[in-house]
Formats: sequence, structure tokens, C-alpha cells
Amino acid sequence: MKKFNIRKVLDGLTASSSGTASPQPGTNQNDVIQETLQSEHFQLCKTVRHGFPYQPSSMAFDPVQKILAIGTQSGAVRLFGRAGVECYCQHDSGAAVIQLQFLVNEGALVSALADDSVHLWNLRQKQPAILHTLKFNRERITFCHLPFQSKWLYIGTEKGNIHIVNVESFTLSGYVIMWNKAIELSSKSHPGPVVHISDNPMDEGKILIGFECGTVVLWDLKCKKADYRYNHDEAIHSVAWHHEGKQFTCSHSDGTLTTWNVRVPAKPTITITPHGKQPKDGKKPEPCKPILKVEYKTTRAGDAFVVMSGGLSYDTGCRRSCLTVMHGKSTAVLEMDYPIVDFLTLCETPYPNDFQEPYAVVVLLEKDLVVIDLEQIGYPIFENPYPLSIHESPVTCVEYFADCPPELIPALYSVGSRQKRQGYSKKEWPISGGNWGQGTLSYPEIIVTGHADGSIKFWDASAIMLQVLYKLKTAKVFEKALKGGKEEKPSTEIVDEDPFAIQTLSWCPESRMLCVAGVSAHVIIYRFSKQEMTTEVVQLLEVRMQGELNDVDSPDPAGDHPPTPSTPVPPSSSSPTQEREPPEAQPFTSDDRPRDNVPGLKVWSAPLKQSPGYQVELVIQLVWVSGEPPQQITSLAVSSSDGLVVFGNSSGLAVVDYLQKSLLLNMSTSELYSPSDPYQRQPRSPRKTRQPSGGEGSMRSHFNVQLSRLRHVSKSRRFSKTVANDFDAKDSSFSRSRSSSVTSIERESREAISSFHFSESFPRKTDSSPSPSLWLGTTQGTVLVLSLSLPPTGDQRLQQPVGVSSCGTLVRLKGGILTMAFLDSLGAVLPPSYEPWSEPNAPDEEKTRRRRPASPPPTQEGQDSQYAVVCSEKQAKVVGLPSQSCFFKHNITESSFVLRADVVQMAAGLCLACFCANGHIMTLSLPSLRPLLDVNYLPLTDMRIARTFCFSNLGQAMYLTSPTEIQRITYSQETCDNLQEMMGELFTPLETPEAPNRGFFKGLFGGGAQSLDREDLFGETAAGKASRSLAQHIPGPQGMEGMKGAASGVVGDLARARIALDERGQKLGELEDRTAAMMASADSFSKHAHDMMLKYKDKKWYQL
Repeated sequence: MKKFNIRKVLDGLTASSSGTASPQPGTNQNDVIQETLQSEHFQLCKTVRHGFPYQPSSMAFDPVQKILAIGTQSGAVRLFGRAGVECYCQHDSGAAVIQLQFLVNEGALVSALADDSVHLWNLRQKQPAILHTLKFNRERITFCHLPFQSKWLYIGTEKGNIHIVNVESFTLSGYVIMWNKAIELSSKSHPGPVVHISDNPMDEGKILIGFECGTVVLWDLKCKKADYRYNHDEAIHSVAWHHEGKQFTCSHSDGTLTTWNVRVPAKPTITITPHGKQPKDGKKPEPCKPILKVEYKTTRAGDAFVVMSGGLSYDTGCRRSCLTVMHGKSTAVLEMDYPIVDFLTLCETPYPNDFQEPYAVVVLLEKDLVVIDLEQIGYPIFENPYPLSIHESPVTCVEYFADCPPELIPALYSVGSRQKRQGYSKKEWPISGGNWGQGTLSYPEIIVTGHADGSIKFWDASAIMLQVLYKLKTAKVFEKALKGGKEEKPSTEIVDEDPFAIQTLSWCPESRMLCVAGVSAHVIIYRFSKQEMTTEVVQLLEVRMQGELNDVDSPDPAGDHPPTPSTPVPPSSSSPTQEREPPEAQPFTSDDRPRDNVPGLKVWSAPLKQSPGYQVELVIQLVWVSGEPPQQITSLAVSSSDGLVVFGNSSGLAVVDYLQKSLLLNMSTSELYSPSDPYQRQPRSPRKTRQPSGGEGSMRSHFNVQLSRLRHVSKSRRFSKTVANDFDAKDSSFSRSRSSSVTSIERESREAISSFHFSESFPRKTDSSPSPSLWLGTTQGTVLVLSLSLPPTGDQRLQQPVGVSSCGTLVRLKGGILTMAFLDSLGAVLPPSYEPWSEPNAPDEEKTRRRRPASPPPTQEGQDSQYAVVCSEKQAKVVGLPSQSCFFKHNITESSFVLRADVVQMAAGLCLACFCANGHIMTLSLPSLRPLLDVNYLPLTDMRIARTFCFSNLGQAMYLTSPTEIQRITYSQETCDNLQEMMGELFTPLETPEAPNRGFFKGLFGGGAQSLDREDLFGETAAGKASRSLAQHIPGPQGMEGMKGAASGVVGDLARARIALDERGQKLGELEDRTAAMMASADSFSKHAHDMMLKYKDKKWYQL
């Protein structure tokens, strides 16, 4: 434990080199702050990935283990078991996964990639790893097939050849099926790539090979020749066996299904076009779209199921992708929300030669995973237990809260459970493999996501799981614009698409107050209630924010005069107000008059029924000013103990009392500086003063001076895409401006508000006791302070105005201010004060009185009792209060800049966590700003990561790694040590189901399934060695050595003991084999010696 004495700071310690913490001279202090955090408390690692696999490309299912695997175009593999059992794996090459094959009930998975490599994954450990890799050099892989309970993998190539791989050793067999041998004279041209391989369910010695051109070959493995060849004019996409092995069905590019008898290769026995129109004159039906895949599954009690994707008519009105299920005479066409990537039919038995008894279909879509129940009427879908709906609407903002109040998650779940859809299948989720982790390191964690459609989702993220708790739709507060005609479409929109998209949010978990800012320059304040209520009139407050930078009157630095309270404007008011023109005067027509005092959205005017959960308290809208739309809100904060909300943009800031529904302060950033402030900045290109069309109204506060905005280069700030699409922007310049339509000169002159912090602190040097205050950070690195004068609680708080006064500048840093926090004299963090939650709709006598936390004792003269921690894009400083002396300074980065910074509470102390644009994650001790961790974790490749990266308490962090996935990481050594125990297990030792009974007569007359000793055919003895230049074997980093590193904790100790026994048994086995070989050699030598002795026993020496 290292101690830092503040006295040493005062002895004249000079600043050290850049990038290190430098003590600064300050006032006399007698406090000793103990820092408990050391470098060994930190370690960075990924924990878990949530969400839908981005850009899926393939899928596989283990019918015994009941594990689902999904491969993606970026080389990722996601494994799913029961709810809460998930795993993420990544191929180093990043090539697309074209096919996945489970070694059923063996705890292994084979993946084939677009770079012509095949990999074997070990799933018997919590973090799967590659055991073997085979890289093909001369041929492109197009299809793979691994028969049930076989160790020989068939690999089809683009050249039409089939190679065979031993999955145990991952070596190629010398047995090769060449395309010219397979087709011989049946085709005059190359048949194209191999698109299908499967063995006959009743005879393992016969395999079916499908070529793209339409040729299918039944190959005899023993005789090494083709038994039958089946030719068709249309290209083949897939082939499915009937379980008895006498027929198979092919799907074709013209939307037809052909069923062939194995022994009748001349023509198909049945040809149907499921979705084609049948002409009356007997001609062939019109061609349809290709049937990309077909599966034929039989049942004991009834007709077979034929499931297929595609095949719809070209002139059909349905543009969505469809899955068709044909059962007997009924045909069901199931529309999907997204294009189908792949589907699998889940069956009761893993044996292909038995009645399959299908019970569900897993459909992998481009952006969703759907499981259909085949055993219930209407084919309902199962309720998906996985958190795959993160991207239901594009994510626009994310916040992460660890160590929340324990009663919060049950409260959100109770109101969210009423929102669940109906009509799901009543059966249990069929993908139910694996076991949950046994880790005990758990605390309440909540992730809040804002979306482009205006919705907000609350997720339970405890114990490395993710489950949606509650969904809030903010768009319900507004009326939807009519899109019918030009006259009906309002002309006051600020954005072209997704006008309700969430820009930023501020949430207080303790008081459950929620404040949301949207892209249409609107702010909505919500209270949490467990009771349903109807709001007759939604309270509305309209704010006119401008940015005139010349001829402004600076506010009184003392500013002790309380502002005049404002009056809320109900949306249903028909009389004109001083802040809002009557509807008749609003320029919705094609008049050339500039739009003025008009909000971007229209608030719901009828009574609003609000379900239990978050209910609207107040809506705040910024209005158009002289023909120009309001700037989007860049920062937001709510204080439940003060009853205030503050928000800012590049025009300035506004403080709103949401209890009195009044505007307290509306100022430009330049007005916050006192006239003598050395940090005050002068504008470079001010705009001439423009007189507002509306007069001075009651909503103007004492400080609210009419300001005009800086001119935009383009008159319209309408966006072509939603905020979510900014995540995919390829501009890596990371401009610090929030507006894309401001020139570089105006960007320099405009100082936006970048962060807020409510605190019980010392806004002035002369203060002897802390008082409510608001701290502001700007994009130019300035920290400004506002003092708040609050009336007593109770009725006086609702009647008397709140006083707000500017106290000038506290400190200046390089780069924009990102975060602020306050420490007490012992170095512990001072959380913002809050009002404990109480039911807002309870009767008055049951409501608890508003009470503020007790203030700390006043400080002694000459001592600092608080420390402000301020972090910008370049620096971090620790400032003593009330003296306002800088004690520590640290230059975080010179070549890059910080994207996200937070003061976080670790288990062993407090630190400042930073994420830089160059991919570095750093932690600094507090208050000394000593570097504790610096890891080059992630090169920043797109803006999505920059805008969604979040730190939270106890060493947790997260970001949106793709439009559909959340990646969680930890920088806590304790969490890393317990990660193996917390993770679930994919593989569970299970008995393989018994093989189907052949029956007496089938066994007597040979009518059952015919087995094949593939070792005799494909082994090196019979087939020889494969060409070394064809493929390269690459041993994986795993195996025995890799499994040693993967095991840790109690489970790891058992695994290590088991591995040691396996190694010992392996060595003993090798020793026994060598001993047996030596004994056999000795016996052979003895026999030869005895034979020689008998041969020459009776011969003389001259006869030798």
C-alpha cells in the first residue's frame, strides 16, 4: 500500500516529463490519502460477446448435445446452448465460414473457410480452441460432409474432386474421387463444383455426389466406380435422401423438385414445381426462383415433411424470403423478416437410416434466428431466450451500469414481463445443451441501449449473461407525421429519417429518473412507476437556444439574483404565448418566411395512457430560430435531488426545473465566462444580431439574452441517414465537431458543452461549506461552475424559484472535457446526491418527503476537503477545493486523444479509466494519477466503437463491436481469475442413442443398413499417402499444451489432474507398445536362430 502525503506537493516538486503524473504546487494540506490500487490489480481480457452473429454464413447442430453453431463472414463462430450458455470463437485468418460440421456427441466441430482451410475445434473446454488445421493449396473447397459416427471427412472442391480427411490426425487419405472418373462419358463438359456429398443411409459404401451442372453420381467406395449417374437439365442446389435409401430429392435453379429412384437413373420419378402455376394445356409450369435448399424428413405415423427455402414465383407479390413446409397435402408458406441464410430440421434421432421424426426447424436469417415448431398447428415459433434483438432497431447510444441497487433489476423485470408477445409455442426451447457456469463473482449490472426508432432497452447483464428486462418507446409521446401528400408532410423536421432516434441519455439508478435526448433536439424526462396512469396533457416546454456572439451582456459573476420561473406550455393551448406563435402563424405552407419558434416534432395532444414502467414527466423541445433548425444536444445530465435537468449543445446550455416545469437558465457558452476571465474566447466570425420574431416572454430567465446562431454553410441540417448509420462511416479523422455542416473557422469559434456534473461542492474559493452546484465542461477544455440556490423541500420547493449563478472558470485543460468527478479528503469518490425512489402515483399521504443527503461538515480554514478529478481528450488534473489549486496533472497522450474516460470504483480502490483513439486502454490511480495499466487493446477501425465504448465500476467495460453485437471486456485481475468458473460449459458427457433395431427378417435377409470399414478403404495401407503439395497440415496451438493453459481455478485443477493422467496413461501405453514390440522381435530372432540351428545341425563343416 503506497501513501501519498499532500505536504510533499507543497514543497515545490516540479513537473516531470510528459506522459507521467506531475504534482503541482498548492495550499497547505495535512491529509494523507492512501492509494490501495496497484498494477497487479489490473489485467485486460475479453469476457463474453452478446447479440446476433453479424453477417452469418453457415450453421450446424449437434442433435445429441443440442448445441447450435453459427459461422459468419468475418471468420467468427458463435456456439449456443441453453439460455445463458454462449461462446464466441474467431479464426485468425478472418475468412468467411462456408460450412460447419459437428462430430456428433464428440465435443468437436469442423469448420471450412473460404480461404480453403479446414479446422478442427475442441469443444470439451470452456473456451474452444483449434486442434488441427488443413490448408488446401491447389483446390478450392466447396462442400464438406462428415457421416454420423465416422472419422473420415469428405471434402468436395471446385474442380469436382473429392478428398478424404482423417479428422483424428487431420491428414489426407490417398483415396481420391476424381471428377472425370465419376462422370466418365455421361457429360461432354466439366460438371462444375461439388455442391453435395452424402452417404446412402442404408449403405455406407455408397455416396451420392452432386455437381452444380445437374449431374448426380452414386459412387461405390469399395469398387471405386460409379454405380449410377442421374442427369438433369437444371443446376442443382441441394440433395436430400429418403431415410430408406431408395430415393433422393434434388432442388433445382428453376424452382423444381425432382425425386429419383436409386435404381432408375434415366429420369426422375416425380418432378414438381411447388410454387409454379400449372398451365391448363399440359405444358411445363412457368419457372420459379431457385430452391436453394430442401430437406426430406420422414415420420412413423404419417406423411413426410418436405422443408425448402426459395422457389417462389417470379411474379409473386411477396417480396420477403419464405420457408415452405409441405406435409402431406398441405403446404405452408412462412414469411420471414429477413433473407434466409440457412435452415436445419431438428429430428428426434441422429441416425439417418431411421424415421427422423422432425419436431422443429431452425432458420438462420441475415439478422435473426427463428425456430419453428413443427408439432403444433399453425407452426408457431419458439420464444427465443438469447439476447439476439439488440439490433431490432439500430443502436445509437449505449450506457453501462455495474453494481446497481439490488432491487432495480426485479423492478424492471416486473414491468417488462407484461410487454411479452403472445402466440409462441408452448414447448421448451429445443437448443438446450451445455451447463451454466459456477462462478460466485456476481453483482447487479444493467446495460441501457438507445435505438434509431426512439426505443430504449434495459438489459440485465449480471454474471456475464444478457437478458432484456424492459423496453421503453419514446416515440409514443409524439404524433407521427403523415407521409401521404406534400401538404401533409410537416416542414419542420430536423432529420429526414428516424426523427425519434436517441442521441444520448442520463439515468440515475438510485432514483430511477431517466432523461433522454433525441436527434430532433428534444429532451424527455421520465419517472418510474409501478402503476398505470393516464396523462390528460403531456407537459411541454419549448426552449429557444441561439448562439449570437457579439454585443452580448455578460452575466453578473456574483449572480445571486434568482431567475424568474417560467410557465410550461401545454400542447393543447390554442392561445398564442410569448414563446410560441399560434398555429395559424406557423409557416407550414410554401411561404418564403423563415420558420421560427417551431419545434421539430409535434407532441401528442390527446390523453396518453401510460403503462407501468417509465412514464413521461416533461417534454422539452428546442425550436427553430429564424429559419435555422436547432443544434442537436451533445450533453445531458439529471439530478433527482435537485429536481433539475441540464442539457447543452454548440449554442449553449439550458437548465430546467422539472418539478416546476420551468426554464431556469438559457445561455450561450461565452456568457458563462466573466469579463475578466483569462480563458474567455473571442469569436472569429460573428453574425449580425438578428431580432427574434417573438417578444421577451416569461420563459426567459434572468440570464437569458436573445442570441442569434452562427450561420451554417448549408442552410439545411437535414441528415440523409440515421445516427446509427454514422457508425459505419469510414471517415477516420474523428473531427471533434458535432455538426457536419459547420466550417472550420466556425468550428474553432463555437465552444460546445461536452459534459455536466451535479455535485455538493465548493463552487467558489471563499466557500466554507459545500453547496449544490453544477460543473460544466466544454469542447475547448474549460471547466465552468454554476452555483445552485435551492428552496427548502416540500411545498416551498414547488413554489419558490431556484437560483442559478455563474461562478466563472475552475480550470483549463488541453482538449475537450470528457468527465468530472469529486473525491472527499480521504480519496473516496463522492457520488452525486439523489432522491431515493418512491412511487410517484401513490396517494399524497403515502409519498415520502423529498430529502437531500446530509452535507459533510464544513472544512477548516486553509484545508481542502474535496478534490475534483477532471479528464479531457489529452490531460487529467486533480484540483483541490475550495482552494482550486491543481495538485496533480498527467498528460495522457500526445499523438492521439481520449475517446471515453470515467472515474470507476474497483474492488480495491478508485481509478481513472481511459480509452484512446489509438486503441490503448489505460488506468490511472487517484488522486496521484499514477499509470497502472496501459494495453494496446483494439485499433480503432470505425466510429461505432468510439461512440459506444463504456467503462463501468468493478473493472467492466463494453462496446458495440458490430451493428448487432456487444463485446464485454474486463480490466480487473479478479474478474479474469474467475472468468473460467463464470463461463458455461458447452460439452456434457451423454450417451449416444441406440441404433435403430434392424428387425429379424432384415437381419436374416440383409435388408438393413450395410456398414463399412472405412479404415480398410481410406487408411494409408490400402489407399497410400496423399500428395504433400495438395494440402498443408498445421498443428493447432491447443492439444495437451493448450488445454493446460486454458484450465484454471478449481475446475482447472481437476482438468490438469485429468490431463496429467491422460499423459501418464499415454506414456504407459507407448511403453507397453514398445515392450511388446521388443518381445515380438526377440521371439522372431529366437525362432530364426532355432530354424538355422536345425538346418545346419547334421552337416559337416565342409558341407557349409
